[in-house]
Amino acid sequence: MYSLQRLKTLQALPLEAKVELTKQRLREFINKNEKQVYLSFSGGKDSSVLKHIVDSNFKGIVSVFCNTGLEYPEVIEFVKSFDNVEIIKPKLAFNKVIEKYGYPVVSKEQAQYIEQYRNAKSEKTKQYRLNGDTNGRFKISEKHKYLINAPFKISAKCCDVMKKAPFKEYEKNTGKKPIVGTLAEESLLRTQAWLQNGCNSFNAKRIISKPLSIWTNQDILEYIYINKLPIAKCYGKVIYDEYSKKYKTTLCERTGCMFCLFGLSKDPQRFERLKQTHPKQYKYMCEKMRMDKVLKFIQNKGETSLF
Repeated sequence: MYSLQRLKTLQALPLEAKVELTKQRLREFINKNEKQVYLSFSGGKDSSVLKHIVDSNFKGIVSVFCNTGLEYPEVIEFVKSFDNVEIIKPKLAFNKVIEKYGYPVVSKEQAQYIEQYRNAKSEKTKQYRLNGDTNGRFKISEKHKYLINAPFKISAKCCDVMKKAPFKEYEKNTGKKPIVGTLAEESLLRTQAWLQNGCNSFNAKRIISKPLSIWTNQDILEYIYINKLPIAKCYGKVIYDEYSKKYKTTLCERTGCMFCLFGLSKDPQRFERLKQTHPKQYKYMCEKMRMDKVLKFIQNKGETSLF
């Protein structure tokens, strides 16, 4: 049932069909859990779309926002414009997380593989991370092997500590199950999660709904454009570009955590924009967290232009 071909077929459906399928998955999840659910709301465009669908069709479902201290000020302002949002916080600040575990670089998968290689207790584990499985998957890419010897710690634990842990604690305290606005197309890990459980994970260790899994980024932007949906100001506006025949934002393509180094290859000028639009935060990032040394190391290896 959950095959890559099936996922591609669903991703190719028109937006209207995806909206209806999302409502169906939500209805199933809400009813199965007897309405003991909540919406994980990041203030980003994906979760804003999901919040609009949830609020418009299912009453009484609270949204929960985790204020990590890393969000754009505009995102915080946007989140606080809603009445039905509870705010939680992590126990550890970002500077303490990178000091203890390491910097989140390249991608969640690659950071995890590099961390596991560096901390490996056996040669077998090291070789697996260098060469992958029999199909060459799950390995440190050739492009990023230089990071094995980087003069700073590397880890994918940042999101676990600062976002996942506070939500799991919230779930433990309330008994509510999460609805999350992630897309399968965003990463290999999210694609694999859908292939294993589909949109609703009823039998997994953590019961969770990801009803936007089959959507694409273009679907998200089209939904915002058609419905004139308010979004955080750091995105600018959603417009339709006649030249590329695609929807796009006039400012930030993505928000997330301001200081996150994941996905730099897709948006290499992100920190240059941050320097211009949020100079105070950029200065703090460089001086207090020494992330300038990380960026320069990556740039000196010729991977991308960051300044």
